[in-house]
Order: sequence, then structure tokens, then C-alpha cells
Amino acid sequence: MALWGGRFSGKTQKDVALYSESISFDKRLYACDIAGSKAHVKMLAKQGIIPQSSADAIRAELDVILKRIENGDFEYDIALEDIHMHIESALIGVLGAEGARVHSGRSRNDQVALDIRLYLRGVIDRLIADIRVMQKALVNKAAEEPRTIMPGFTHLQHAQVVLFAHHLLAYTEMFDRDAERLADCRKRINVMPLGSGAIAGSTLPLDREFVCKELEFSRVTRNSMDAVADRDFAIELVSALSIIAMHFSRLSEDMILWCSQEFDFVELSDEFCTGSSLMPQKKNPDVCELTRGKTARVYGALTALLTMCKGLPLTYNRDLQEDKVAIFDAIDTVTMMLSVYPPMIDGMMVKRENMAKAASDPALMATDLAEKLVEMGVPFRDAHHRVGAFVKLCNERKKQLNEVSLAEMKEAIPEATEEFLAMFDPVMSVEKRALVGGTGFAPVAGQIKFWQKQLS
Repeated sequence: MALWGGRFSGKTQKDVALYSESISFDKRLYACDIAGSKAHVKMLAKQGIIPQSSADAIRAELDVILKRIENGDFEYDIALEDIHMHIESALIGVLGAEGARVHSGRSRNDQVALDIRLYLRGVIDRLIADIRVMQKALVNKAAEEPRTIMPGFTHLQHAQVVLFAHHLLAYTEMFDRDAERLADCRKRINVMPLGSGAIAGSTLPLDREFVCKELEFSRVTRNSMDAVADRDFAIELVSALSIIAMHFSRLSEDMILWCSQEFDFVELSDEFCTGSSLMPQKKNPDVCELTRGKTARVYGALTALLTMCKGLPLTYNRDLQEDKVAIFDAIDTVTMMLSVYPPMIDGMMVKRENMAKAASDPALMATDLAEKLVEMGVPFRDAHHRVGAFVKLCNERKKQLNEVSLAEMKEAIPEATEEFLAMFDPVMSVEKRALVGGTGFAPVAGQIKFWQKQLS
């Protein structure tokens, strides 16, 4: 019989039981549910609400149930709906009426709010650790390529020369912001809702601060109605996960381009690629392509949560049962990304010669010419116009920028000197960008050292 069935005379229709169950996905909350129940009954005994002997027996049996679940020796039944009722039913099955005391002073509404907060708190700690591993992979690869020069792109057009390490460190910065967002989100997750009951709290003399301390929360919730209805923290987490996935998707797109024959800048190891069922020569960066698709899936989870909550009146509504499907899927998807990418980055072969060849395009140094004119006192817009005219002249004469004579250059840039003809060296171009945050050899080496120290 369902633990809530006292008011009902008819049996739940079979399809309704199947439709209503959440044990198929919320069973992963078992450890959190047991931890919450142990803290709760300890408080109940302290407050004299239940006998100490009952609390001791319940806590001991909860430990047995925990081991049974971890050992795979625990049966699930959709008639019991969720993990909370499974554990409570197992308690009652062994302890009888003493086991039934576990639910004194609480509702499944505040119980699930507690469990999901406990669970997500642990998830965030693991995700941040995994992000640091990802950052280390990027920094290590950057450290292997301290002088590898490549063309940087804007609008997918050659823009200026940059260091490959600088490009990788850009993603290191993105993932660092991701870790910061998760840490900040954790603050709002780390609030203890138990004691809110179904909606209005409890008439029993519960000590919420005691449970809060037992479970290492920062504080208790201040409003019982908000506590059971709130899923902002979950939406915020999945929003952060969506941004992480977006960063992986952007990195993936870069890597897909770099792997193409047109770029040929890197090669991924065979372990992270697949072939074609028809074309035997193909080596496809499928992991990167799948990441673009899986990112859409994480976005879908965020959209599902926002849509689910947008029309809900206070307080708890059964709609909220479905939050875990979206939350868990987003967590699992991003966790997999964080697992797959570090070894893929580690094994990525960098084709330095191909990058250097692409970076030798003299047009990539056009901005250097304009900035040289600025140094000589020419207003930037005038300098920009003159260098643009010079590029146009070279295009019309079908010459590269470094193939013209000084006299030809002076037709568009009257201030040009012999020094201008020597400014089409990508190494020199990179070297000159020595300011903080630039792609120069010195600042990039400094950033590599900074991140190595931060991540050690």
C-alpha cells in the first residue's frame, strides 16, 4: 500500500502508477535521502519528539539500507513512486511502527527539496574539480607550443597572427568563469529547507538550525512556502551548465575547422575519431560534432525547467517532479564532456608547419602597418584608410603586400620607409604584442606560468 493511501479506498490505476513514478530517475538521490533522514531523526530525538532508541534504530537501519542499495541488493517497485517512499517503506518493513517515526515533522515536499540541494551541492564540487582537469589539459598543451604561430580569425577570415597557446588560453579563461559561476551557484544551493513541511512549517518543536549544522548548510530557508516551491537554484545550475556546454561547443567548432583538410592545423588521435561506413579514407572528428548536438540538449533542459516553472502557483506542484529529468540529463551530459575532452586535448597533434605557413600571409600584418603610422603621428582613421588603399593597390596588381617596392607602397602610404617593408614577419608581429593580455611571447609565457601555479 502507498504510504499516503489512508484517505483512498480505490487502487491506483496501473498506467497512472507508471505515469506517476519517479524512482526510475530519482533513485540516484538515495545517499542524500538517507543522510537527510539520519540528520532529521537525530534532531527529532534531541527535541524529544521521538524516543532516542527509535532514532538509534532508524539511523542504524538507514545505514543497512545504504549498503544494500550500494551493493545492488535493493528492489524497486513503481508502486512506491520515488526514492523517499522506497527508503521509508524499507525502514517500516524492518522496524515496523518505530520506522514510521522517521517522517515526523516533514513532508515529501521539503524532503525532496533537501535531497536535491544535497545532491547538487556534491555535483558542483565534482564539476569544479573536473573543470580544473580540463583547464590543466589546455594549459599543458599551450606549454608544449610556446612559439607556435597561427592566423587568428574574425568572421572566419584571416585577421592577425596569434600564438596557438594564446588561443588555448582563451578557453582556459572561459572555463575559469564557468567554475566561478558554479561556485557562486553553490551558495544559493547551500540553504537548508527541511522543516518547511508541505507548505507552512510544523507545529512540532523542530530544531532546524541543528539539522542545518548536521548537514553542513550555510543557513536555513526563511520562508516555508518559497522553500518547497523554489527551483531557482536548479535553473541557475542548468544555466551554468548550458554556458559550459556552449564553451565546449565553441572549442569543438574550432577543432573541427582545424582538423579539416582546408586548415590542417591539428590531428586528433584515432581514439577520438570515427570513420565513414562508405568512404574508407575518412577520419571524422565525431566527438566534437556530437558536442555541438549535446549542447543543444543541455539548452533543452534549461528551457524545460524555465517552461515548467513559469506558470506554477505557490507552493509545491507535482510538475516539479519532472525537474530531475532535466537536471540529471544536463549534469550527465556536461560531466561526459569534461571526461572526454582532457585526454583528447592531451593527444592532439599540432601541425606547427601548417600553422606557420598560414600565418605567413603578409595581409595578417596590415594592422601593424597602420599602428606604425600611428606611432609616426598619423591619426588612426587616416592610417587605416592609407593601409586599406595599399591593400587595394596590391590586389589590383595581383601582388602580395610584401612583394611591392617601396615606391609602390608610397603611392598609398606616403610616410612609408624601408622599415615598413620588413614588417611582414609573423614572429616580429607577435613579439611586438607584449602588453598584458596580448598574444606576445612574453605575456603568453607569463599566463602559462600563472595558470600552472593556479592549477597545481
